[in-house]
Amino acid sequence: MSKQVLLAILLTSISAIGSAKDDLKINVAATEVAPGIHMLYGDGGFIGGNIGLLVGDEAVVMIDDSMPPMLDIVKKAITAITEKPVDFLINTHVHGDHTGNNQSMGQAGAHIVAHENLREHMETKGIQGPEGMVPAPKDALPVVTFSDRMTFHFNGQPATVFHLPQAHTDGDALIHFTDANVIHMGDTFFNGMFPFIDLDSGGSLEGYIHAQMKVISMSNDQTQIIPGHGPLANKADLQKALDMLIDSKKIILAAIEKGHDIDQILKDNPLQKYHDQWNWSFITTERMTRQLYNDLVQHKDSHHNHSH
Repeated sequence: MSKQVLLAILLTSISAIGSAKDDLKINVAATEVAPGIHMLYGDGGFIGGNIGLLVGDEAVVMIDDSMPPMLDIVKKAITAITEKPVDFLINTHVHGDHTGNNQSMGQAGAHIVAHENLREHMETKGIQGPEGMVPAPKDALPVVTFSDRMTFHFNGQPATVFHLPQAHTDGDALIHFTDANVIHMGDTFFNGMFPFIDLDSGGSLEGYIHAQMKVISMSNDQTQIIPGHGPLANKADLQKALDMLIDSKKIILAAIEKGHDIDQILKDNPLQKYHDQWNWSFITTERMTRQLYNDLVQHKDSHHNHSH
């Protein structure tokens, strides 16, 4: 089963949760992590990726926008923080639980900003519809794209947006509020959960590891890190996730080098020691093992020469 199909299943099941949201009482909760910088996240259920919001006199900048069933509760949460409309919307990557409301936000006047590969992905592959991929409406497309980095200068809280190459996808953006010491990592960080590395969308294990190493090098013990999924984090939380990933890579690589195929590896369950803490509904221990195996088999020679 391809990652695209898995993601479609995940999003469809999330939409089902979304349409039943009144029964489930899912809310969007907000935490002000620094003056004018908020993290919006699901309270009592899954709303999609964690949202960032910069508010102030000069502009409102939003990072990611959840999924269509969540539009109303996300808007309500934003209105509780600011009456002003969203001026800029930054997409950290292409997945529908982070870009699902692009069309609504774009129609409402937000200028969508993303890495150029994300726009290209939407133009060539479309976006997630209820039944599968559909052509991207014009309003859902980023109107400002960057290749390496760009900086927003608003509300006395400068924010530099970087490209993290071949990490979670091929179009990942990281947002670094340099003065506030706050970093939004999108899905290059799942806090306390096995990460999803979307190999079908240009992601890679090596790039994912490098992305996390880069953020650790930019952080100190006071840095607040907003992950794509999971609770607000710090440098130690990210280091824990990175250590787990590097060790898991080593474990699966060793099994491959012994000549074991995927069935044998799954039977041996070499990532069992991480199961209790990191396994979750989407990236189970089995799926984590499979995605590492698929990546390592594909890039065997390069990993062989310079193992971390």
